[in-house]
Amino acid sequence: MIPARVIGRLVPAATLAAFKGVPFLIVQPVDEHLQDRGAPKVACDAIGANVGEVVFMAQGGEATFPLPEPFNPSDTTIVAIVDEVTPAGETS
Repeated sequence: MIPARVIGRLVPAATLAAFKGVPFLIVQPVDEHLQDRGAPKVACDAIGANVGEVVFMAQGGEATFPLPEPFNPSDTTIVAIVDEVTPAGETS
């Protein structure tokens, strides 16, 4: 799973039937210190995340499992909202 911060919403003009009712969010992958890592990407939202939240994303075949339609072409799906991040060796 990949940690990321939700930085925006994407509203498509049209989608495949497999994505009916599935929200799309723009996410910025982050490291264990919540620093940006790589380029932002679009992810399907399976859990109702909001802008500003830190989330975990599944990629590849696992990204298709949480969505309502089992046969979908999702490559990245948000599967968890993170409450707290404490890197090894640090205390919260």
